Amino acid sequence: MQSTRFDIIGRRVSTSLSVVIITLTLISATTGILLSFYYEPTAGGAYESLKMIDRQVTYGWLFHKAHNIAGNAVIIVALIQIVVMFLSRQFSKSWLTAWISGILFTLSAIALDWTAMISNWNQLGYWRFSIELGTIEAIPFIGHQLRDILTGGGAISSVTIEHLYTIHSYILSLAAILLAVVHLGGVLWQEKETHQETPNSELGNLPQQPIVNSQ
Repeated sequence: MQSTRFDIIGRRVSTSLSVVIITLTLISATTGILLSFYYEPTAGGAYESLKMIDRQVTYGWLFHKAHNIAGNAVIIVALIQIVVMFLSRQFSKSWLTAWISGILFTLSAIALDWTAMISNWNQLGYWRFSIELGTIEAIPFIGHQLRDILTGGGAISSVTIEHLYTIHSYILSLAAILLAVVHLGGVLWQEKETHQETPNSELGNLPQQPIVNSQ
């Protein structure tokens, strides 16, 4: 199946967005590692440790700000990527790989943002998390178990922060990096197919020259 000009442009845009996605993911992961040297995942220390990072650690405020901006921006870019890929869909193996990994990456990026909700232990994050815990607990069959996993089986406390910090740093972050790499590979695979198809499609658009008989 020959690609239209719109499909080719869509694939080029997808390639650019996938590079942006993995760049933002690496920035978020790198700054997160740097912040973890000073961050204290406890109810009493979370707020104070982040305040210390912003005010006392050299360039700590910059790394903290970059971590937050990269984490939020990658969600927006990933959502745009899904729309672009849907509009330029090709239903090939390369497209399917990039499509599925892109959706899973978007979900993991949203989950990363969600698990960081009470990382700074302020009033807004605390009450927002409390409300959403009620929604989670209302899920049939598994809601109560999920709430216990997140909170540690009791009220929101230091154990809750430790659980969310572990999920955020060691599970979701690794999953996001892996999915970003797979997504980039799938998009580059699409780009390679585009380069292979373009000469054929261009030849097909050339006007046919009549054969002149010299005899």
